[in-house]
Amino acid sequence: MSEAEPTLSQLKSRAQLLKPTIRLGKAGLTAEFLAAFDEALSRASLVKLRFEEFKDERKAMSRQLAEQSGSRLVQQVGHTAVFYRGKSAPAAETGATEEA
Repeated sequence: MSEAEPTLSQLKSRAQLLKPTIRLGKAGLTAEFLAAFDEALSRASLVKLRFEEFKDERKAMSRQLAEQSGSRLVQQVGHTAVFYRGKSAPAAETGATEEA
């Protein structure tokens, strides 16, 4: 059996030790930001995001970002959100799918 997906409590525990990996500023969810976010998830699988702007819309933006990136919103506390995407999950940017 391959490595099992971590539980939500395990992810939250790991997230406590993280510094914000990426920050969302005035430009918002631009293509450049989404590419950088996708790259960060590919490198680390667990990413902490800090909202520098859009503080009133952060909950909706976090859900949207998780959907667009193919990641899971682990938790949101204050102006930070934590996202997880396992190594086996495909990147959101790739449109090609394997069909048998």
